[in-house]
Amino acid sequence: MKLVTMIYEITKTFPDDERFGLTSQMRRCSVSVPSNIAEGWGRLSRKNYIQFLRISRGSLYELETQILITKQLNYINDSKEVESLIIEISKMLNSLIKKLEEKN
Repeated sequence: MKLVTMIYEITKTFPDDERFGLTSQMRRCSVSVPSNIAEGWGRLSRKNYIQFLRISRGSLYELETQILITKQLNYINDSKEVESLIIEISKMLNSLIKKLEEKN
């Protein structure tokens, strides 16, 4: 959820004409990451949990791409902190997915 907070803070500085574009998309992606983890856990099935973790990972990679786009558009200058957090979350998701798949 720290990622969500960071993305909301970062996108506050985006141009107004991006309100329904990158701003909205990045916020939805960031919210999707913890939401899908929670939904998968709530399904009480390992298979469903793994699927929702994969969806979460997809949203995370989508967000990573959008961060790169915003850098190219000069909407943000320093993205090291958010990029580091994305890498950390990606590693955690990949590890959890791998562990759950090994138990099948």
